[in-house]
Amino acid sequence: MANRVQIPSRNSALIAMIADEDTVVGFLLAGVGNVDLRRKTNYLIVDSKTTVKQIEDAFKDFTSREDIAIVLISQYVANMIRFLVDSYNKPVPAILEIPSKDHPYDPAHDSVLSRVKYLFSAESVASGRR
Repeated sequence: MANRVQIPSRNSALIAMIADEDTVVGFLLAGVGNVDLRRKTNYLIVDSKTTVKQIEDAFKDFTSREDIAIVLISQYVANMIRFLVDSYNKPVPAILEIPSKDHPYDPAHDSVLSRVKYLFSAESVASGRR
């Protein structure tokens, strides 16, 4: 136990959410929610009145904040801003697409899974295996 390496961190990191109301409320009840002194939250509830511009702005805001380590986004919401999700290539915050109650998960549209498949196929071509 004495040889355990400490990972340096200046502050605790947050999980941000962009999803439907039921998904966000479930995560808020689990303790994911945060409101800072400027009344800025770490979540966006997407409903029928939410515009694509609002989703884009929230995604850009969450991915540029230093206090956020993971952005959870419902896959059907990610499909609305697929060009932003696919073009995002930084390791932190990590973008994870999750299913929602009304929209099941489709692995064909998951940007992280498609990148992993591409890396493994490129690796197998480079090593001569297929």
